[in-house]
Amino acid sequence: MSLSISVIIPVYNAEPFLRKAVESALQFKEVKEVILVEDKSPDNALLICEQLVSEDNRVQLLQHPNNENLGAGESRNLGLKHAKQEYIAFLDADDIYLPNRFEKEKELFKNLDVDGVYNAIGVHYYSEEAKVKFCNTFNHPYNLSENFLTTVNREINPKELFEALVRPKNSEGYFSLDGLTIRKSSLKKLKGGWFNDELRLHQDTEFIARLSFYLDLYTGEITKATALRGVHESNRITNNIDEKERNLFLKHNAIGCWAKSEESMDNDIQHYLINQKLYHETFQNKGFKLISTFIKNSFFSKGYVAKRKFKELLFPIYNKFR
Repeated sequence: MSLSISVIIPVYNAEPFLRKAVESALQFKEVKEVILVEDKSPDNALLICEQLVSEDNRVQLLQHPNNENLGAGESRNLGLKHAKQEYIAFLDADDIYLPNRFEKEKELFKNLDVDGVYNAIGVHYYSEEAKVKFCNTFNHPYNLSENFLTTVNREINPKELFEALVRPKNSEGYFSLDGLTIRKSSLKKLKGGWFNDELRLHQDTEFIARLSFYLDLYTGEITKATALRGVHESNRITNNIDEKERNLFLKHNAIGCWAKSEESMDNDIQHYLINQKLYHETFQNKGFKLISTFIKNSFFSKGYVAKRKFKELLFPIYNKFR
């Protein structure tokens, strides 16, 4: 099957990596356009964008009105508005596609019931410092190798995928935007808009949750990487570690509010997501955070263990009397 794909790349502070990312997308004859959305980068990324546009007529450059910085979510939304091809794929400006990126799509999209296909992605560390920072941020063991995959670990029925992602029972895993391809016409099924522009981080997770609820997403290549996440010292998510709890609260708040409004959702899952929202909302409360911080600093060497145990103890009490 011949595919016609638009690849959307939000660009912010990615000067050292951007060219390699774009070239990794242009290697495919199926990629008919690469849409760069430059988000007021503080480095020379705009210059690299302009050079790439001049070198290949498949590359397009977009910017926000008044050259504002609006974040990755709104940048992807702008790219979606301008995408002309039948299929949509995403790539971060510091990541790359591997040569097998669209192999499963060629077969699966022959079935018109397939709204999207997701694949495994791997990781590439640009330095040891970046590896340490990444592992510390996500509480991964430091010996996490470059063979680590971001993927679901089994083939999942599309009708069961939403619950597997938002309420995993057996550590079934998750997937990334870099490994996702969507039939553009299927996006009209998505309620709640495209990417949530109020989320500066985790807007991809919130988007994928809603996609998996409204669309039929099929398992593609999950045994080996089809793209590589580039981990370096200036990654946004690892440099926002001090705001980690706040960003998690915003993500769970967005998902919980959407779940509360979605009447067709299974009641058990809906209540779970609403409670997740309340759980994180509770611990934005300054008093709880102060006590949690005290316990963390006083009794535990690993703060996330203290926080988790503390929350597990107090949240049911808070929820009972709120």
